[in-house]
Amino acid sequence: MPLSEHEQRMLEQMERALYAEDPKFATALEGSGLRTYTRRRVYQAVAGFLVGIALLMAGMVAQQVWLSVVGFLVMLGCAVLAVTGWRKAPKPGEQPAAGAAPQGRRPAQQKRSVMNRIEERWQRRRDEQQGGQ
Repeated sequence: MPLSEHEQRMLEQMERALYAEDPKFATALEGSGLRTYTRRRVYQAVAGFLVGIALLMAGMVAQQVWLSVVGFLVMLGCAVLAVTGWRKAPKPGEQPAAGAAPQGRRPAQQKRSVMNRIEERWQRRRDEQQGGQ
């Protein structure tokens, strides 16, 4: 849903104020998106998975069962992190969701009605604020 002209102007004013107040922080926020975070998380999980393989092999070579078990658990944990991080990553060109990840089980009509209710509440609050000024 696109923003109204009033909302776009307010957002631009807030951005300009943020850049004027703290340009270093604003620049840092600009580069750190959800996609970058999830990509970094997946890469870290892959690196951890490789460490788990190394621990598993080292445990086998040294005939230390506990080390092999630890390596396997590290591999398992990192695989879960990589898969969940990959699923949460937004597709290129897609806007990340503001709340929780969308549920595929709910019908589109129900989602639309929730969005309509949220939009109606937003409009009521905005009208109340403009009426009170």
